[in-house]
Amino acid sequence: MHIIDSHFHWWPLPIFEALSKKSAYPKAFANERGGYIYVGADARSGTVASWAAWFDLEKEFEHMDGLGHDVDVVSSIGPFSIYFSELPVDEGRDAALEWNEAMAAAQRKYPGRFWGTAAVPLTDTKTAIEVLDHAIGELGLVGANLPGSIGTNPRIDAERLEPFYARVEELGIPLYLHPTDAIFPDILDGYNEALHLSLGRVVEVSSAAMRLIFSGMMERHPGLKIIMSHTGGALPYQAGRMDKNGGKAGLKQPPSTYIRRTFTDTVSPHMLGIKFAIEFYGIDNVMYGTDYPCWDPATALRLIDEIGLSEQEKQKLFVGNARRVLNLPRRARTSDAASDGTPAVIGMLRPKPDA
Repeated sequence: MHIIDSHFHWWPLPIFEALSKKSAYPKAFANERGGYIYVGADARSGTVASWAAWFDLEKEFEHMDGLGHDVDVVSSIGPFSIYFSELPVDEGRDAALEWNEAMAAAQRKYPGRFWGTAAVPLTDTKTAIEVLDHAIGELGLVGANLPGSIGTNPRIDAERLEPFYARVEELGIPLYLHPTDAIFPDILDGYNEALHLSLGRVVEVSSAAMRLIFSGMMERHPGLKIIMSHTGGALPYQAGRMDKNGGKAGLKQPPSTYIRRTFTDTVSPHMLGIKFAIEFYGIDNVMYGTDYPCWDPATALRLIDEIGLSEQEKQKLFVGNARRVLNLPRRARTSDAASDGTPAVIGMLRPKPDA
């Protein structure tokens, strides 16, 4: 079976090696697991930990090959996406350009199997747009990453960012919204990070998405594509509460209308959570994702199999939705006959959007 894993992480090792040599924060520290611990600006609370598997793309592909399926991956940044907005404007721009070049190099090395998404620094709106245009128009990346906060500032819905979101809508690419661990660690501390990792990340991605909704950003930009991580956080389960209180925000439609306009993945260690996400968003708005190497793809496949989807629904979940949402060209393969009869094409980079 052909599968596109829409929630997958690979990080370029040289970037973290350089970060570990910095004397000032933000910086990284090597850990005993062959990875790094990233500590943000001013040594704030909230750290991002990795291990060796995050940095070896060949071994990650070997793991995917062991599943017995033909797996392509879309690499998003995850919690480290906050880094680029914790730096001074010029440094954030240069760091994002370095990251994006590494993603594009991997995309060229593994055409049709690896797809990269862009880092964007959000501290300065003009710089954010310039970095975005370079990543999509020049490098051919297929999306961009949206941290749950700009450093410790939760206002990803800030009025100054409206031109950035307008440009994202114009380019037709999705934004991967992922928690970045800068907001809730202080109030959800203790228990060896169990409370924050279990609940804080869910709350962060949910509140960030609702800022885009309550601010009217998604109403003013109906073509904006937001991919919420982790089966939509808490929003599918609390959509009724959003509607009950959402009238205070002055939206033209109930908040759940805009929530359902977002997309999500199947990243959940709970079959009922995945099933409810599919029922709430609809099968057309959910993409298979594993969060690898944070989660086990074999278990993810087993949980989805337990739901009992039809073959048509599986085709959408595993391949079709990701190809449509991320505008991925088809590539020839023996296991991927087009359901609509159209011929496959060999794709390397996405066509450059109009400037």
